Amino acid sequence: MKKFWKKAANVAFLAAVFALTVWAVFRGENPREIAADLAKADPARLLPCVVCVVGFILGESVVIYHLTRSLGVGIRLGRCCLYSFIGFFYSAITPSASGGQPMQVLYMRRDGIPVAVSTVVLAIVTITYKFVLVLAGALVFLLRPPRLMVYLDPVAPIVYLGMVLNVVCVAGLLLAVFHPNLVRTLARWGLGLLTRLKLFRSPEKQAQRLERILGQYQGTADYFWSHKGLILRVFFLTVAQRFSLFLVTWFTYRAFGLAGHTLPEVVSLQAMISVAADMLPLPGGMGVSEALFLDIFRGVFGEELVLPGMMISRGISYYTQLILCALVTAGAALVWNLKRQKGRELI
Repeated sequence: MKKFWKKAANVAFLAAVFALTVWAVFRGENPREIAADLAKADPARLLPCVVCVVGFILGESVVIYHLTRSLGVGIRLGRCCLYSFIGFFYSAITPSASGGQPMQVLYMRRDGIPVAVSTVVLAIVTITYKFVLVLAGALVFLLRPPRLMVYLDPVAPIVYLGMVLNVVCVAGLLLAVFHPNLVRTLARWGLGLLTRLKLFRSPEKQAQRLERILGQYQGTADYFWSHKGLILRVFFLTVAQRFSLFLVTWFTYRAFGLAGHTLPEVVSLQAMISVAADMLPLPGGMGVSEALFLDIFRGVFGEELVLPGMMISRGISYYTQLILCALVTAGAALVWNLKRQKGRELI
């Protein structure tokens, strides 16, 4: 019953955030004008957007496939694709993308992959996934290209906040991998402080949860040092994976027949939106991503096309991705339940 109410609360929160996003974006807009502006986009030029989204999802599959096989687990690439679809679905509907990996571990365990293997694999996936985003943000902030900063400066506070949160996240993950005892000491000190402030009713449960989290990273450090070449390949695969999703905005830009901004400029601006929204406690950065797109790309798409541009770009990169992953996840859950029922009947 407790799980039911927790799921119901998550669904209600997602629906509320979506409703507020729609209200904020379309408040005062004329639906007929929006439809007319959307019609200006060339549908044929939008096809690469869907390819990019599918490539983004399957990119993680390739990474999982190589990592699991390097650990001696002979898993098929098709199953790795399933794990990616499931992971991205739950990441898209949970705050800070926190629900994806637990579900991936669950489905991997159902396929007989030991938790010790899946946690190491997914820890590396998470670290490289976050690290690529931090690296992209750091390059923009260090180089400060004038043609980019003119669009980023007005929203600098939230972009800087997102950058700090991502850096803290990556630093925490790396410490958990290479210096778990230090993390354990700092976390226990923090738990003690929060307990004295009476913010936790059961510090013992929080301490146990901490140990479970740190336990997930056991063996990851050894894997890093013994598979340096593979880690490097995973890094470049993750770069291609992440930027394939950012390319959706470029193809949307070109679908409207717009010119004047280069591919690196448009992709970099979209990457900075991800930097800002990735770690915020909102499902898929919903609300913040849309607002930032309208602010940052207003000068790129123009006042007339920025809203339809956002609708297409965000609609394909997030909402279409969400629907695709939801369908695959629902199918996987259905097949699993049917197999489980059939197994019970045979007993």
